[in-house]
Amino acid sequence: MTDDLVERARTVLSEAYVPYSEYRVGAALETADGSVYVGCNIENANYSNSLHAEEVAVAAAIRDGYREFVRIAVSSGARDGVTPCGMCRQTLAEFADEDFEVICDQGGEETTTYTLGELLPDTISPATLDAAAAERAASAEGGADVDDDSDA
Repeated sequence: MTDDLVERARTVLSEAYVPYSEYRVGAALETADGSVYVGCNIENANYSNSLHAEEVAVAAAIRDGYREFVRIAVSSGARDGVTPCGMCRQTLAEFADEDFEVICDQGGEETTTYTLGELLPDTISPATLDAAAAERAASAEGGADVDDDSDA
């Protein structure tokens, strides 16, 4: 039996605005308390301003105050097992840990489930940024403490 979350992702496909690619994507995001937010892709003529289904779902959940997510289902009109793109993976990583489930619709009753850690290992995170800042600070301190024995 197909997961209810996948069905929600499939249902929102009809709302996608895709006049350029004609590639519909739907996403259904489950929060820690079981609430579900859906999103569809919304294209723009310049492409770079297009919104991805996963981002739309995350934005709706964030707007309502949610910050903890359990899993997401992603479907396309082609039922081709589409996974979130790198940008969407990074957005998900901002609010979910590496065990977060990503369910990809293969069509019919078939899905493939990944963890976010499998799809985006070694993600950029607050810890990554803190470590880089600490390293920069240590380098700056080390440079200031260097003794200059020259008589110049």
